[in-house]
Amino acid sequence: MKKELEAFERLLEIMDELREKCPWDRKQTLESLRTLTIEETYELADAIIKNDLNELKKELGDLLLHIVFYAKIGSEKKAFNISDVLDGINEKLIRRHPHVFGDVKVQSPKEVEENWEEIKMKEKDRNNSVLSGVPESLPALVKANRIQQKVRGVGFDWDERSQIWDKVKEELTELQEEVKTENQTKVEAEFGDLFFSLINAARLYDIDPEIALERTNKKFVKRFNYLEEQTIKKGRSLKEMNLDEMNEVWEAAKKFD
Repeated sequence: MKKELEAFERLLEIMDELREKCPWDRKQTLESLRTLTIEETYELADAIIKNDLNELKKELGDLLLHIVFYAKIGSEKKAFNISDVLDGINEKLIRRHPHVFGDVKVQSPKEVEENWEEIKMKEKDRNNSVLSGVPESLPALVKANRIQQKVRGVGFDWDERSQIWDKVKEELTELQEEVKTENQTKVEAEFGDLFFSLINAARLYDIDPEIALERTNKKFVKRFNYLEEQTIKKGRSLKEMNLDEMNEVWEAAKKFD
């Protein structure tokens, strides 16, 4: 633990030096760091998806730097410092884990989630809405997943996860019916409902829909790149090929997944 504390103290000292002596670091504000932090978070997510532990270590360092940077700016504004940040999360973790730091008994992760949400709603610095903690700026797919996780915490969920498939089929049928009407607004709404039900199904089967979709994106890109490469090798253009010819190469690309 001593080694870790010394490393963290060194980071704080480096941050003080940068803020005082580096023109770029001195210029940064909470607002200017925001987009950079979002980028760093996605880079961290990429490392997790790739299961690249060395890259994960680097990205965690970058994200930790941002946290220290925000705390430094907060201290300059006399609003908070890194100790306040750490004290806040320490107290929250203890408060929301009464089964670890108190005498509450739980039998499953689901009970832990339900207790977490119940405690959160009772905290003075939050209103009484279960969904108040879901950021508005989250990407829609991630937001849908988070909404479903939050309401599950207060018991609003299917009794059996297999029940979700009836809902998926229902939403698909409604979408197919609206497609026939060619009413774009209603078709869009039904697409949204279908996506929401599929995300719900992923959650119920312990699948992160964001990770699942991103892996499919990467798989598609890899196969399409192979299709392009093979086409170029044959001295042809994709525009000159029909779909059957493309599919033949596409099927061959699957062998390299």
